[in-house]
Amino acid sequence: MDQPATSDAGAERVTPAPHAEPAIRVLVVDDEPDVGRLTMRMIAADGAAVEVENDPQRALKRLDDADRHWDVIVLDVGMPGISGVDLLHHHRSLGHLSTVLMLTGDRTAGTAAACLRAGAFNYLTKPVEAAELTAMVRAAARYTTLRRQLTRAEQEGFLADSDRFLVGRSAAMGRVQAAIDRLGKAEVSVLIQGESGTGKELVARALHRAGPRRAHPFVALNCGAIPEGLIDSELFGHQKGAFTGATQTRPGVFVEADSGTLFLDEIGEMPLPVQARLLRALQDGEIRAVGGSGVRGVDVRVIAATHVDLQAAVEAGRFRQDLFYRLNVVTLALPPLRDRLDDLPLLVAHFLRKHGGATPPNLAPTALETMAAYTWPGNIRELENAVLHAIALAHSGVLDIDTLPPRVREHFASAVGGGGTGVLATATTAATAAYDPVIEDGITLTEAKRRAAHEFEKRYLTKVLERAKGSVSEAARIAGLDRTNFRRLVQRHGLDPTKFK
Repeated sequence: MDQPATSDAGAERVTPAPHAEPAIRVLVVDDEPDVGRLTMRMIAADGAAVEVENDPQRALKRLDDADRHWDVIVLDVGMPGISGVDLLHHHRSLGHLSTVLMLTGDRTAGTAAACLRAGAFNYLTKPVEAAELTAMVRAAARYTTLRRQLTRAEQEGFLADSDRFLVGRSAAMGRVQAAIDRLGKAEVSVLIQGESGTGKELVARALHRAGPRRAHPFVALNCGAIPEGLIDSELFGHQKGAFTGATQTRPGVFVEADSGTLFLDEIGEMPLPVQARLLRALQDGEIRAVGGSGVRGVDVRVIAATHVDLQAAVEAGRFRQDLFYRLNVVTLALPPLRDRLDDLPLLVAHFLRKHGGATPPNLAPTALETMAAYTWPGNIRELENAVLHAIALAHSGVLDIDTLPPRVREHFASAVGGGGTGVLATATTAATAAYDPVIEDGITLTEAKRRAAHEFEKRYLTKVLERAKGSVSEAARIAGLDRTNFRRLVQRHGLDPTKFK
């Protein structure tokens, strides 16, 4: 059973019983001992290790070491001498990654806006319900974990150069990287199999860099993108005048890749007659240019890739069996993104750094939740395009749900059974799905969803009004609502647009 304890500094704490997973570490700062103790007990009941500090001045000093001790910090806004917002500013100035939640008895919109502007993850108004508080603490802890993972990866150079690293630390990508380390040093042919957009060319380049041919050319050819009448010329080259339009001699990719690596993407799309000539080139190490009279020797390691089942293509007579065996000495299967969603935060961070300019935008936690729920049929290529879409629509350096492509938002909304239309409905649905409430006696699913939607709706309206600088017309446009409905929602939550001007 959890036992309260008192530190030498006078702060109270509750340490949970040993558990299979590390407990979330939380610091509560509230100058009212009874309120702080109640907050501590509500959070500790969910299995967290909680400490409460009643002295704001002492809390200011303890925040210097915040990242070493706590995952989430819960700050009361209204405290004497030093306000919770002051403590939040100090915490942010130190560059700490632990996430801050704000508690306030002030229900005015100005207080909420001040908290969010200062960098709070969220704010809750007193009296707060246990289910609401613990759900928000868990969400904040997940966000802290994410930020720490990204920072660690960046410090290790893991996200610095996509041409040097395969981004991802999931078990599936660990197996791919281990295979690359082994196969890179070998001279065997490798067949990379995977859905479109899974990064087959990146893996081929990694194999090339890991092997003895790394100082020589890496040449890629997409066999499915070349017309049948030109693929011989692309592969083996041609002499000037060999056919109409051949105004000059071209060497072809086999010659370009001599002593290096030739990557043949979408090999399953290659026409059967060309497959026969490719097989001879691989067997003999010699090529004949189109229109040429002699042969030329080439020393090339061939890596092929396909998104189709080549074995089935062989059985159907669409692919030569002898070429299949020549290419398929070793098969390297790449997992689709939906099977390695643990890598999604790292991939998103990589693309934000790649495309976000000198100061990459931040991704809102609710937007990441929405992206994690999508199935990504286009895999990493689709994810990169989604990040580009979000960057183009971003405001104030933050990628919110409304910046994501419609298909991503709509999939999430339908997955959780949300109703309504427009950005507000989609965002509210996302928050409801992330609510993850503690089950209380008498609380129904409908009530739990209502509470989550109500809290998020208020936060969303606050941020929209802040962005629109108090203009109801502009805020309604951003939210995808007419002015009448928007005003009704604002009044229901007790928000005053004039306070945002």
